[in-house]
Amino acid sequence: MNAIDFQATTRVLADLIWKRDREGLTRCVEDLSPADLPLVLSRLDSSDFSELLEILDAESAAGLLLELKDLSPEALLEKVSAETAARILHELPSNVETDFIAAMKPAPAERILALLSNGEENDVRTLAGYAPDVAGGLMVTEILHYPETATVQHVIDDLRKNASIYANYDVQYIYVTRGHRLLDGVLRIRDLLLTGVDTLLGDLVVARPVTVDHQTALENLRDTFDRHRFLGLPVIDDGGELVGVVRRAAVEEAIAQKTARQFRLVQGIIGGEETRTLPVAVRSGRRLAFLSANIVLNVVAASVIVYFEDTLASLIALAAFLPIISDMSGCSGGQAVAVSMRELALGLVRPKEVLWVLMKEVKVGLVNGAALGVLLGLVAWVWRGNPALGIIVGTALALNTIVAVSIGGTVPLLLRGLGVDPALASGPILTTVTDICGFFLALGFATMALSYGFL
Repeated sequence: MNAIDFQATTRVLADLIWKRDREGLTRCVEDLSPADLPLVLSRLDSSDFSELLEILDAESAAGLLLELKDLSPEALLEKVSAETAARILHELPSNVETDFIAAMKPAPAERILALLSNGEENDVRTLAGYAPDVAGGLMVTEILHYPETATVQHVIDDLRKNASIYANYDVQYIYVTRGHRLLDGVLRIRDLLLTGVDTLLGDLVVARPVTVDHQTALENLRDTFDRHRFLGLPVIDDGGELVGVVRRAAVEEAIAQKTARQFRLVQGIIGGEETRTLPVAVRSGRRLAFLSANIVLNVVAASVIVYFEDTLASLIALAAFLPIISDMSGCSGGQAVAVSMRELALGLVRPKEVLWVLMKEVKVGLVNGAALGVLLGLVAWVWRGNPALGIIVGTALALNTIVAVSIGGTVPLLLRGLGVDPALASGPILTTVTDICGFFLALGFATMALSYGFL
């Protein structure tokens, strides 16, 4: 969509909202491609967007929110009436419904929950009690399950009777239970349709299906789906009762969201997703929370330069190499952080293996530090014609590289062990330590060289 089409479409949409033309709005939204939909709707005023949700039928509004669920649509739901929000949320899968309600402020969330049916409200409250990165927090409760004593005819009659309800279910399998929802096995739809109507489900069931515990972590869920080519797996609680189904797509989406969240944290965007349609006060506050803390850390690093200001005044050429030493060491440390973060995500390393990681990184640091130190030392020597300056900056970079990779490799493990998100804190810690060490080493060596007359 070019700029003219985009502006025209936005104006048309706003005009239809003002006229409260449900049919026209539905047709306009459906005509937008998935790629253009967020672009157009993000330019609407929040009041217009809320009005759009009020005008559309619940099913269309729910589909719209699903397309935009990465853009914090829960804030828009808070601005519509509780009755409208409840109708829209009813059309969403239980896991998405729970995510939206959990992200709302307590007051509007409770008003919406009060309008849901008792069963739906209980499901939402149960799912909200799980962490978002475990099977219970990712599962859906819309599943088809029948007792082992039921017949094929009973199942077929129930499917026909409740076809309008089950049409919104992502039905891949039918689950067979005994007692109070104890999972007995799985029944394929194909086997159900090709079997006599008087056959008991217990005689058709595929016993001992692959299951996941309701507290299974996201990384373990990914590994399980990598080993088994299923679109969904039943989730059981501590007593072996069937509580839901976790889909492969939900696990893949959660991993992608976690990766995006970690990237934002590394870049200093805290407090959740940020788009430029958010209020300026919100965006500024989130960024300042990170930047203000970094001011303190940078002042600490700069104090090292102040301490050696006499040395720097006597050897002004060294000033040109301080940023290089700091930046190159930071890059080396950043590589180590990335490897540790990835290994933690894959379960290839545990927080208590700090010493093992340290030894591995020191070896890399020795090799890369020596190579980078020699290269920068030669540059300093040739550029300034001073071999002593080359030795100083080269040695400082070599040693600081070892420090940087050691810090970068181990800090994520230490932070994870302390329960702190390593994506948020690893970068600032690494930057501060490498700056302090790099400045101290270079200026310290220069001070010694001046005192002994080598410079």
